Amino acid sequence: MNKTLQCLLMALSLLPSLSLGQNPFSDAEANVRDRFWNQLYAEGGSSFFCNTPFTSKGFLLTDGYVYPLIHVRNALQCGTSSQCESNKTYRRIARDLHNIVPVQSRIEMRRRNAKYSALDPSVTANECGIRESTQFIEPPDNIKGDVARIIGYMVNAYQLPWLGVSSTFRQWNEQDPPDDQERVRHQRIVDIQGNENPFILEPSRMATL
Repeated sequence: MNKTLQCLLMALSLLPSLSLGQNPFSDAEANVRDRFWNQLYAEGGSSFFCNTPFTSKGFLLTDGYVYPLIHVRNALQCGTSSQCESNKTYRRIARDLHNIVPVQSRIEMRRRNAKYSALDPSVTANECGIRESTQFIEPPDNIKGDVARIIGYMVNAYQLPWLGVSSTFRQWNEQDPPDDQERVRHQRIVDIQGNENPFILEPSRMATL
């Protein structure tokens, strides 16, 4: 065996951690399919914003990010979706189950680029209780705390900016404390992914964030 071939084989032997199967930040789409739909929601559930029950993923349902990925890309300044795939932090965020929720497709199309705000009472809520204004949405009262604790988690875990006024999220956290449904989902994510959202376990920690 010549020296060049020996060097090449030695170099390849040092790269097993770069293979697709062993890279914990690879293939976000497979992660969503395998861990989100096939594990976390294997028995169905309810859509996040509209609380509509489902038994399996259909074409009317999609996976949505409470902290939208477009704002993640802007914060990381990594470019387009395909360009950001080379960024480890972006790939990790895109796989993080704490930030991914089942959303009706028509709702996701309207809210996926929005930030969050407490809107003027004159803004009419839609059939799901979502109130919308230019570039901002106010979620239904029953999930305002859920949204706040997920956003708090993303700010804390990845040093991302708030997607709105921080005091609004703290207020929503107090108004809508964790319920059984949120706690059950959280524990399932811990079992699958291995890390916790501290603001679900101790909502009072939002006040110091």
